[in-house]
Amino acid sequence: MDLKYTRKNVYKEADGKELKNIYDFAEGYKKFLDNSKTERDASREAEKLALENGFKPFSFAEKLKAGDKRYFLNRDKNIFLIRVGKEDVSKDGIRIMVAHVDSPRLDLKPNPMYEDAGLCYLKTHYYGGIKKYQWTALPLALHGVVMLKGGKKQEICVGEDENDPIFYITDLLPHLAGEQSQKTLGKAIDGENLNAVIGALPAVGDDEEKECVKAAVLKLLNKKYGITEVDFQCSELCFVPAGKARDVGFDGALISAYGHDDKVCAYPEMKAIFDCDSPHTVVAVFADKEEVGSDGTTGMQSKVICDVIDTIANSFGANPIEVRYNSKCISADVTAGYDPAYASAFEKRNSTFMSCGAAVSKYTGARGKSSTNDASAEFMGFIRDIFDDNGVYWQTGELGAIDIGGGGTVAKYISNLGIDTVDVGVPVLSMHAPYELISKADVYSLYKACLAFCK
Repeated sequence: MDLKYTRKNVYKEADGKELKNIYDFAEGYKKFLDNSKTERDASREAEKLALENGFKPFSFAEKLKAGDKRYFLNRDKNIFLIRVGKEDVSKDGIRIMVAHVDSPRLDLKPNPMYEDAGLCYLKTHYYGGIKKYQWTALPLALHGVVMLKGGKKQEICVGEDENDPIFYITDLLPHLAGEQSQKTLGKAIDGENLNAVIGALPAVGDDEEKECVKAAVLKLLNKKYGITEVDFQCSELCFVPAGKARDVGFDGALISAYGHDDKVCAYPEMKAIFDCDSPHTVVAVFADKEEVGSDGTTGMQSKVICDVIDTIANSFGANPIEVRYNSKCISADVTAGYDPAYASAFEKRNSTFMSCGAAVSKYTGARGKSSTNDASAEFMGFIRDIFDDNGVYWQTGELGAIDIGGGGTVAKYISNLGIDTVDVGVPVLSMHAPYELISKADVYSLYKACLAFCK
């Protein structure tokens, strides 16, 4: 018996077959990422894959039975995948996995379009925690929907195809940036200046038009999408980094992409519920609004999760309170991987490392564990035994050094319902940057962890 705890590097431990599984799994994940830049994109992609895997639409009026596979798409931005097992939900509860599929981005303001100095712009309001300077001088794509008068929904995605134009937020040239360079990183770029260039060609014959470039862009938008300027007030449009997920390094062991936080956890939980053959009833959730507090109809503070649990319980004549009390949850969210370039921000002994497996965080929060779920010793022991018994590579760690900062996940909202919950995710470098970095070994380890939890 080894009395000492030793963190293991998955790549060092993996044989040829396991290494192939890791790299093959990563290819599916990259494809999912490329099709899931926003929570709408991710929910739509999950719905498509659910249908391919035999899932059918869920109804709150339906009486479920063992063997049923259902999905509930909530307002196109939040999806529940449900697989009903044969165990008694009163005693066994539900195995729940939750990841969020919203990511930091630049949302359009309600009245976004203006022209200045011969350039047409769209004004933005950043969503979630970003470093504003990272979003300048970067190729951007526009994603989202516009509701036209009469109720028609117009979907927009521009900047992802290689033949599409992209959009761009300017930065000040270094020759004139002396004053800017004296500012702190947080103040060097003002949020009100994160405005994307969308056009520069004046409308023909509109010489007297004060905003002739804006007029020309509006004509293009109206011709292609039927949009008028007032329609922006009834839209959800955002700028995200353009481009695809890419392998990093000569060995291709890492992936750089936009939106690892938290689709790197959503994809493994989705694949696990597709692939498992479990006696337990299992629910996987793609949540929205985590980056801004989990409020609203599609966030994890919504009552929808209770409505889903109640429907499952009522299908079998079970008490929903008893079902919740006996349920167990993995809050699948990323954590900060140890970065040797910024070692002072971490306490190395209690950090998670790249390629060392799924990251288990007993608690998150800030400073004195404020605003966090703190998993019990009993539930941590339950998780450890499941992972060890199923050959899952895993590690524990905190979100950086104690007094540096902090952060949270949806775990506290689920545990507030009386459900044992722990955070299990993937270490990420450059979290919340336009392009984040993860290890293929870790995303595959999380898949194996979710699969073990389901079984």
